[in-house]
Amino acid sequence: MSNYIPPFEITNDMLSSVSDIMEKIGRLDNTLNLDKNPRLRKQNRINSIHSSLAIENNKLSYEQVVDVINDKLVMGPQKEIQEVKNAYNAYNMLTKMNPYSLEDLKKIHGIMTFLTVEDSGEFRKGSEGVFDGDKCIFICPPADRVNQLMIDLFTWMKDNKDNIHPLILSSIFHYEFVFIHPFSDGNGRIARLWQNIILYNWKSVFEYLPMESRIHKYQEEYYDAIAKCHKNGNSNIFIEFMLKMINETLDDVSINSLESMDNITINMNKLLSVMKINKPMTAKEIMAKLNIKSKETLRNTYLDPAIEAGYVKLTIPDKPTSKNQMYYKTNN
Repeated sequence: MSNYIPPFEITNDMLSSVSDIMEKIGRLDNTLNLDKNPRLRKQNRINSIHSSLAIENNKLSYEQVVDVINDKLVMGPQKEIQEVKNAYNAYNMLTKMNPYSLEDLKKIHGIMTFLTVEDSGEFRKGSEGVFDGDKCIFICPPADRVNQLMIDLFTWMKDNKDNIHPLILSSIFHYEFVFIHPFSDGNGRIARLWQNIILYNWKSVFEYLPMESRIHKYQEEYYDAIAKCHKNGNSNIFIEFMLKMINETLDDVSINSLESMDNITINMNKLLSVMKINKPMTAKEIMAKLNIKSKETLRNTYLDPAIEAGYVKLTIPDKPTSKNQMYYKTNN
């Protein structure tokens, strides 16, 4: 076992938050099945990517991030567009990463910073500091200590993953990683993603839980918690902060997802009410029946959810954009 022990203490506030989070995850599992809601999963994933990049001063709007992910032309700084593509690819690797593998961490950094950072996937060679805007929060450990510090951190995690609750362990990792600041760029993005990876290996709901959105909303408090921990010499305040972010994210997901599901159900029922089983209809015919004028509205609001749920099928499934495409209601 490693002699390295990150300085922290488990407080009553932490235990109370862990208890609340466990209860909410149980309720969420009983009311929502994200495996059967690809639109909700995609929406949450985009929220994670947009928020995590926005924390690092990427100025692309949510709508622009959606367009980049959907391979649409976006007018904006090329680096910021590439950052979105990289983040999307990195988050899609979330379930394939071993949270206790240092090599996997370097691999995900290489994906996250592809074409945007010169030493992508490699630990930094120079001095670095953690900044909130133009304000330096603290100076990071010297570059020649980074490799050993990271080995120690990952060894400690592997040694303690069965002894310390994943919610607390992942938050300790997040702070210690930011403190070590092992890469020249992309540390914040990787810290937030890797905490998700650790938590996903505990509960699968964390694959699509956009806690980055909550951190973005409380960005000032996020950096303030880091600064206070550095001053205090332990990660207690940051652990409590992150548990609060996870707790509140679960509230947001429960409310927003249930509202979204209600809207999807209403619109899907409207669509199915104007269609007949196994009788193909063109997009124009369906639009006329629903009294809508936008093909994009038809696709995004009505057809896509029904197709994803298996209630509607395409007559030419191999060519979804064919001009001869028609749609029919199934017996599902």
